[in-house]
Amino acid sequence: MQYTGLSRQTVHNYTLAGLIYEARRTPSGHRLYDESVFDRLEQIKILQSKNYTLFQIKKILEQQKNNA
Repeated sequence: MQYTGLSRQTVHNYTLAGLIYEARRTPSGHRLYDESVFDRLEQIKILQSKNYTLFQIKKILEQQKNNA
């Protein structure tokens, strides 16, 4: 994804892992994301820089969502 600096495969892996969610799909099956994904990806990058695993990051993001 041009605006995130992440590869298409990384974004796909984050989607499969439940770290980010697609908003909808195009008729040809391409995933579309809304603007909130950019903030979420930034949070993931920050947590990864602190050596959290993707499993730990998912737990942290779920806790944030539940506390909001």
